[in-house]
Amino acid sequence: MAMHNDTGTNDSSEYHCELKEHFKYILLPVSYSLVFVFGLGLNITAMYVILFRTKHWKPSTIYMINLNVCDTLYILTLPFLIYYYADKNDWPFGELMCKLIRFLFYTNLYGSILFLSCISLHRYLGICHPMRSLYWMNGRRARLVSVGIWVIILILQAPTLYFSRIRLNGEDRVCHDTTIQDLFDDFLVYSSVVMFLLFVIPFGVVLVCNGLMVKKLLDPGDLREPMSQHSKKKSVKMIIIVILTFMLCFLPFHVSRSIYYPFRYLDKHNCDIIRLSNNIYKVTRTLVSLNSCIDPILYFMAGQSFRNSINKKSSINCLSTLLTVRELTHFFFLPKTPLASINAKSIWH
Repeated sequence: MAMHNDTGTNDSSEYHCELKEHFKYILLPVSYSLVFVFGLGLNITAMYVILFRTKHWKPSTIYMINLNVCDTLYILTLPFLIYYYADKNDWPFGELMCKLIRFLFYTNLYGSILFLSCISLHRYLGICHPMRSLYWMNGRRARLVSVGIWVIILILQAPTLYFSRIRLNGEDRVCHDTTIQDLFDDFLVYSSVVMFLLFVIPFGVVLVCNGLMVKKLLDPGDLREPMSQHSKKKSVKMIIIVILTFMLCFLPFHVSRSIYYPFRYLDKHNCDIIRLSNNIYKVTRTLVSLNSCIDPILYFMAGQSFRNSINKKSSINCLSTLLTVRELTHFFFLPKTPLASINAKSIWH
């Protein structure tokens, strides 16, 4: 069995096929840099609004802030990977940091998937089972679910700390995205189990929940309580964004990885297929990172916090401007009137 080649170099004593993947030394640093800049700005803004502008936290708000934490922590791992791939797979930060970065990368990736699934399930209960949702949709249960998700993710991702290793390749220190050759058999089993539990099942939940929501929204007679056109449009948009996130960001990555890993394991001496699957796998890794830029759209659409903050600020500025204009008008052109007699009602009429 050939070792999973994460370096893009060839060692005849270990590899049958030489993986020509030098394109990743440009693709990954550039794409990760763009995601880091835009994603960090969007997620910090979202975190500020949720923490400081949202007065009443609903269950959906709790899932949103956890999703936001996942995205932010994920983004904070990118500078290390940007440097690593820009330096052509030479890891200067030590093995402990290699383990930590790989652990955080996948922990927060799967955290995003699970919390997106929770948001879909939450909206499904609210739309399709509004009475039953009164029991399940409360802040206490949302907090318990969130804690449970973090515990599950940390337990299932803990083996990453064992599998991630540094290997010397000439003078370069390779921080494996998978593991070393001797452990690859076990890693393949582990990664398959994790993919099934943390992606396949949540993706199925998302598809079922959103499919049933679409059916409910398209048949107004099924709704126990009538919804406004605005609420329907908002729900449809959120469904589209969640499905798009899974289809664009998560599905290609997991499909390509599930094809590439077995080919590397079997090593059937078909180098063209192995190279093609490896190149597709590397490209889809850039799509995964886009999720961190898409999620803030959900923060905006899930509630009025962003718009209320903007509208409140705009209203205050408008009111201040009108007060100033009115005061100047009274001062220069009208008989002197005590400012205390000026009230909000007189400004708007």
